[in-house]
Amino acid sequence: MIRFLQTPGPLKKIILGGMLLLICAAMVITLVPGGLGSSFGLGGPGQGVLATVGGEDVTLQEVNRNTDQMVRQESRNGQDASMLRPFFVRQAAEQLINEKAILAEAHRLGLRATDDEVRDEIQHGRYSAAFFPGGKFVGQEEYETRLQNAGITAAQFEQSVKDQLLFDKLRDMVSGGVTVTDDEVRKEFARRNTKVKLEYAVLDRNEVLKELHPTDAELKAYYEQHKASYNNANPEKRKLQYVVLDTNRLQADVQVSPQELQSYYDQHRDDYRVSEQVNVRHILIKTPPPGADGKIDPKGLEAARKKAEDVLKQVKAGGDFAALAKKYSEDPGSAANGGSLNWIERGRTVPEFEASAFSLPKGGTSDLVQSSYGFHIIHVDDKQPAHMKSLDEVKPQIEPILRQNKLTAAAEAQANALLGQARNSSLEKAAAAKGLQVVTTDFVGRTDVLPGIGSAPQFMDAVFAAADKAPPAEAALPEGYAVFQVLGVKPPSTPTFDEIRSRVEAEFRNERGAALLSQKTQELSDRAKAAHDLKKAAKELGASVKTSDLVTMEGQVPDLGSMSGPASVAFGMNPGEISGPINSGNNGVVFSVVDRQEPPATDFQAKADEIRDTLMQSRRGELFGLFVSNLRKQMEKDGKIKINKQEMNNLTRSPLGEQGE
Repeated sequence: MIRFLQTPGPLKKIILGGMLLLICAAMVITLVPGGLGSSFGLGGPGQGVLATVGGEDVTLQEVNRNTDQMVRQESRNGQDASMLRPFFVRQAAEQLINEKAILAEAHRLGLRATDDEVRDEIQHGRYSAAFFPGGKFVGQEEYETRLQNAGITAAQFEQSVKDQLLFDKLRDMVSGGVTVTDDEVRKEFARRNTKVKLEYAVLDRNEVLKELHPTDAELKAYYEQHKASYNNANPEKRKLQYVVLDTNRLQADVQVSPQELQSYYDQHRDDYRVSEQVNVRHILIKTPPPGADGKIDPKGLEAARKKAEDVLKQVKAGGDFAALAKKYSEDPGSAANGGSLNWIERGRTVPEFEASAFSLPKGGTSDLVQSSYGFHIIHVDDKQPAHMKSLDEVKPQIEPILRQNKLTAAAEAQANALLGQARNSSLEKAAAAKGLQVVTTDFVGRTDVLPGIGSAPQFMDAVFAAADKAPPAEAALPEGYAVFQVLGVKPPSTPTFDEIRSRVEAEFRNERGAALLSQKTQELSDRAKAAHDLKKAAKELGASVKTSDLVTMEGQVPDLGSMSGPASVAFGMNPGEISGPINSGNNGVVFSVVDRQEPPATDFQAKADEIRDTLMQSRRGELFGLFVSNLRKQMEKDGKIKINKQEMNNLTRSPLGEQGE
């Protein structure tokens, strides 16, 4: 129904910031093994360009944007992903190069994606949850708000959807011939649904560690052997002096006058214009889709028309429109809501629907309206002419903006004044003259929390970029500004053995403990196999013996973990067999299969289609991955992919943020 992609007008923007990048990353990331840097020579990419693919640039700006998104996504999962930035840089670069190579090949083969396909993808495909949650359009005002917050133009968004569709078409072309035999489906069914019951002996890593009692001589030797890993383990620290200027303290002094409100309103009138809108309901009876010849089956069309006419008769006879919509409408996005589409503007629906909806009076109901979707019966609940919101209506939106602008300006002015005085005299004298407190720290690290500031990475970046004993400088804080001076610098250093003894001991114990656990688990397996008795071997080596429930490959066993991991060997073993050593992280495990149950054949038919589809998707993915790998190699060989090694090295050495947006 929504045809914003075909509507002339101002640029629109993608909603839900980062969604485009996530979708693109899901498309092509890690399809190709290996790293970057295989093609670069004369005539290669220039400064600011990481690679050229089929004549198109992969810019540092693009890599920067995608890397930021990956780091933010990983951080939302509860992890500090900033230390993994170099890894994400290479991952983002691979993603973009692969993506452009795939799209270049799709274009070479003559594949295209139409505007109709793009529109359908947004309403019914992977974007439907964002634009049509629960099948219902979010509404014009909410839509526009999300667009403004996302920061990507409509042209970029629409092109990305077309690219995704091209990717799908090329993948289908390459891997569409993949087949899975009935025998393969049966084997996979058995593999997934066979159940085993285990008797298993567990060697606890913590118990093994208790056997380790390293001497100082051993630890010192370990320290010397691994000294390179401790180089500069003591990070740089700096002693600071600073004054905080908090914008919150200025709140009471900042007022917004009626004249300022009126001036802002006058300058932004276009932001407050409301287009003509109608609040509509509809009942949709779908028509059959066109066949291969582009024509609609006439019998199917006539059947849909007859059904729509019958519903229209019920409406005209005084039937409840909302109830009839719930009963008959074939639009899943609105049927459950009584056919309501809420408020719509011109240019938001297909032309036939729009012409009828905007011509009807309030309370009016249309005759049958045919569109590419089917037959509509339209009812107008309300109408609203085009108008401009008054100042009183938008004042609650304007006032916080003006207040924040004035607060920021006032704080910046205070900071500039304080900085000027501090440079002319000293920070202490300048602060005393304004009744402000000076904080002097001990030597602090980049990630330390500071009094009156807390955790402020942007401020610490400025502090650690400043020269020792340089004149006072100014830096932004989350809530204001700080004027600071670096009083001293302790450069990074390599700790002595005594300074780092606890770390050395922990690493020594972890390394030796893992080796000892592996050794004892192997001995446990060897003894159990030799005696054909797992319990006896476990008793001799101090391992605890447990028994599992019947589990499938998707199950978990305490102390052993997922049965889809190393323990999956159990599904190929017969009752009575004893496994080799299994490392399950903190434990060493050896098990014996005490029972094995094959899945009932009667379950096969119910699960066969799902298993066949999973196998098909897996094989198609493998085949397409191989295709992309070969495509990359061929394009590099032909000089169609050129990678700028120097820019890549620069990118992984320095923060991406330095490249700018």
